[in-house]
Amino acid sequence: MKKKFGRVDAVVASAGIVENYSALEYPLDRARKLFDINVHGVYLTAREAAKIMIPNGGGSIVLIASMSASIVNFPQLQTPYNASKAAVKHMATSLAVEWAKTGVRVNSLSPGYTLTKLTRTILAGAPELKETWEGLTPMGRLAEPGDLAGAIVFLASDASKFMTGTDLLIDGGYCAI
Repeated sequence: MKKKFGRVDAVVASAGIVENYSALEYPLDRARKLFDINVHGVYLTAREAAKIMIPNGGGSIVLIASMSASIVNFPQLQTPYNASKAAVKHMATSLAVEWAKTGVRVNSLSPGYTLTKLTRTILAGAPELKETWEGLTPMGRLAEPGDLAGAIVFLASDASKFMTGTDLLIDGGYCAI
Protein backbone atom coordinates (compact mmCIF):
# COMPACT_ATOMS: atom_id res chain seq x y z
CA MET A 1 0.00 0.00 0.00
CA LYS A 2 2.78 2.41 0.85
CA LYS A 3 4.29 1.99 -2.62
CA LYS A 4 0.95 2.63 -4.31
CA PHE A 5 -0.36 5.50 -2.14
CA GLY A 6 2.79 6.87 -0.46
CA ARG A 7 1.37 6.65 3.06
CA VAL A 8 -1.10 4.79 5.23
CA ASP A 9 -3.56 6.89 7.23
CA ALA A 10 -5.94 4.21 8.48
CA VAL A 11 -5.92 0.45 8.87
CA VAL A 12 -8.67 -1.93 9.97
CA ALA A 13 -7.47 -5.28 11.30
CA SER A 14 -10.38 -7.69 11.06
CA ALA A 15 -9.22 -11.26 11.40
CA GLY A 16 -11.28 -13.97 12.95
CA ILE A 17 -12.29 -17.58 12.95
CA VAL A 18 -14.47 -19.41 15.44
CA GLU A 19 -15.18 -23.03 16.24
CA ASN A 20 -17.47 -24.44 18.86
CA TYR A 21 -16.03 -27.11 21.12
CA SER A 22 -16.22 -27.73 24.83
CA ALA A 23 -13.14 -26.26 26.50
CA LEU A 24 -12.32 -29.77 27.71
CA GLU A 25 -12.34 -31.13 24.17
CA TYR A 26 -11.04 -28.24 22.07
CA PRO A 27 -8.19 -29.66 19.94
CA LEU A 28 -4.97 -27.85 20.84
CA ASP A 29 -3.85 -27.49 17.22
CA ARG A 30 -7.21 -25.82 16.40
CA ALA A 31 -6.91 -23.47 19.39
CA ARG A 32 -3.40 -22.49 18.29
CA LYS A 33 -4.62 -21.78 14.77
CA LEU A 34 -7.45 -19.66 16.16
CA PHE A 35 -5.04 -17.58 18.28
CA ASP A 36 -2.61 -17.26 15.37
CA ILE A 37 -5.33 -15.76 13.20
CA ASN A 38 -7.44 -13.84 15.72
CA VAL A 39 -4.66 -12.43 17.91
CA HIS A 40 -1.31 -12.69 16.14
CA GLY A 41 -2.75 -11.69 12.75
CA VAL A 42 -4.31 -8.56 14.23
CA TYR A 43 -1.14 -7.73 16.20
CA LEU A 44 1.12 -8.07 13.17
CA THR A 45 -1.23 -5.95 11.04
CA ALA A 46 -1.27 -3.19 13.68
CA ARG A 47 2.49 -3.34 14.19
CA GLU A 48 3.30 -3.09 10.48
CA ALA A 49 0.80 -0.26 10.01
CA ALA A 50 2.33 1.67 12.91
CA LYS A 51 5.81 1.28 11.40
CA ILE A 52 4.55 3.18 8.36
CA MET A 53 2.32 5.65 10.23
CA ILE A 54 4.78 6.82 12.90
CA PRO A 55 7.32 8.37 10.50
CA ASN A 56 4.43 10.08 8.68
CA GLY A 57 3.05 11.72 11.82
CA GLY A 58 0.38 9.23 12.80
CA GLY A 59 -2.80 7.57 11.73
CA SER A 60 -5.67 5.47 12.97
CA ILE A 61 -5.74 1.73 13.57
CA VAL A 62 -9.04 -0.04 14.25
CA LEU A 63 -8.88 -3.55 15.66
CA ILE A 64 -12.02 -5.63 15.29
CA ALA A 65 -12.71 -7.35 18.60
CA SER A 66 -16.18 -8.64 19.46
CA MET A 67 -18.84 -8.36 22.10
CA SER A 68 -17.39 -11.77 23.01
CA ALA A 69 -14.47 -9.85 24.51
CA SER A 70 -16.81 -8.67 27.27
CA ILE A 71 -19.48 -11.36 27.64
CA VAL A 72 -19.82 -15.11 27.41
CA ASN A 73 -21.85 -16.10 24.38
CA PHE A 74 -24.77 -18.45 24.77
CA PRO A 75 -25.59 -21.22 23.91
CA GLN A 76 -22.51 -22.04 21.82
CA LEU A 77 -19.26 -23.09 23.50
CA GLN A 78 -16.34 -20.96 22.31
CA THR A 79 -13.92 -20.20 25.12
CA PRO A 80 -10.81 -19.80 22.90
CA TYR A 81 -12.67 -17.41 20.58
CA ASN A 82 -13.93 -15.30 23.48
CA ALA A 83 -10.44 -15.19 24.99
CA SER A 84 -8.90 -14.24 21.64
CA LYS A 85 -11.29 -11.33 21.16
CA ALA A 86 -10.67 -10.17 24.74
CA ALA A 87 -6.98 -10.19 23.84
CA VAL A 88 -7.68 -8.02 20.78
CA LYS A 89 -9.71 -5.55 22.84
CA HIS A 90 -6.96 -5.25 25.44
CA MET A 91 -4.30 -5.13 22.72
CA ALA A 92 -5.99 -2.04 21.30
CA THR A 93 -5.91 -0.34 24.70
CA SER A 94 -2.27 -1.29 25.27
CA LEU A 95 -1.13 -0.15 21.82
CA ALA A 96 -3.14 3.07 22.20
CA VAL A 97 -1.19 3.98 25.31
CA GLU A 98 2.15 2.90 23.83
CA TRP A 99 1.71 4.82 20.57
CA ALA A 100 -0.35 7.82 21.75
CA LYS A 101 2.51 10.32 21.61
CA THR A 102 3.49 9.19 18.10
CA GLY A 103 0.17 10.32 16.64
CA VAL A 104 -1.05 6.77 16.06
CA ARG A 105 -4.51 6.20 17.54
CA VAL A 106 -5.68 2.67 18.25
CA ASN A 107 -9.28 1.80 19.03
CA SER A 108 -11.32 -1.37 18.87
CA LEU A 109 -14.75 -2.09 17.55
CA SER A 110 -16.77 -4.87 19.19
CA PRO A 111 -19.66 -6.02 17.04
CA GLY A 112 -22.47 -8.23 18.19
CA TYR A 113 -23.78 -11.06 16.06
CA THR A 114 -23.16 -9.94 12.49
CA LEU A 115 -24.15 -11.74 9.31
CA THR A 116 -20.64 -12.14 7.92
CA LYS A 117 -19.61 -15.01 5.68
CA LEU A 118 -18.33 -16.82 8.80
CA THR A 119 -21.60 -16.34 10.71
CA ARG A 120 -23.70 -17.37 7.72
CA THR A 121 -21.66 -20.59 7.49
CA ILE A 122 -22.26 -21.32 11.18
CA LEU A 123 -25.99 -20.62 10.84
CA ALA A 124 -26.24 -22.87 7.78
CA GLY A 125 -25.25 -25.77 10.02
CA ALA A 126 -27.35 -24.65 13.01
CA PRO A 127 -30.31 -22.53 11.80
CA GLU A 128 -31.93 -22.54 15.26
CA LEU A 129 -29.06 -20.31 16.48
CA LYS A 130 -30.30 -17.38 14.41
CA GLU A 131 -33.61 -17.37 16.26
CA THR A 132 -31.81 -17.71 19.60
CA TRP A 133 -29.39 -14.89 18.85
CA GLU A 134 -32.15 -12.60 17.61
CA GLY A 135 -34.16 -13.38 20.74
CA LEU A 136 -31.21 -12.45 22.96
CA THR A 137 -30.57 -9.18 21.08
CA PRO A 138 -32.89 -6.36 22.20
CA MET A 139 -33.09 -4.96 18.66
CA GLY A 140 -34.41 -8.38 17.59
CA ARG A 141 -32.08 -8.86 14.63
CA LEU A 142 -28.51 -9.60 13.68
CA ALA A 143 -26.29 -6.89 12.23
CA GLU A 144 -25.46 -6.67 8.57
CA PRO A 145 -21.78 -5.87 7.84
CA GLY A 146 -22.87 -2.44 6.59
CA ASP A 147 -24.23 -1.62 10.06
CA LEU A 148 -20.60 -1.34 11.21
CA ALA A 149 -19.39 0.88 8.35
CA GLY A 150 -20.24 4.24 9.92
CA ALA A 151 -18.45 3.34 13.15
CA ILE A 152 -15.36 2.21 11.26
CA VAL A 153 -15.31 5.41 9.19
CA PHE A 154 -15.71 7.43 12.39
CA LEU A 155 -12.82 5.63 14.13
CA ALA A 156 -10.59 5.89 11.06
CA SER A 157 -11.31 9.59 10.47
CA ASP A 158 -10.37 12.85 12.13
CA ALA A 159 -13.89 12.92 13.61
CA SER A 160 -12.35 10.77 16.37
CA LYS A 161 -8.95 12.49 16.48
CA PHE A 162 -8.95 12.77 20.31
CA MET A 163 -10.09 9.20 20.80
CA THR A 164 -7.66 6.38 21.49
CA GLY A 165 -7.83 3.24 23.58
CA THR A 166 -11.61 3.03 23.34
CA ASP A 167 -13.76 0.03 22.52
CA LEU A 168 -16.88 0.87 20.55
CA LEU A 169 -19.59 -1.71 21.20
CA ILE A 170 -22.12 -2.16 18.39
CA ASP A 171 -24.30 -5.09 19.40
CA GLY A 172 -27.96 -4.18 19.06
CA GLY A 173 -28.18 -3.92 22.86
CA TYR A 174 -27.00 -7.49 23.53
CA CYS A 175 -24.52 -6.49 26.26
CA ALA A 176 -26.97 -4.05 27.87
CA ILE A 177 -29.05 -6.87 29.30
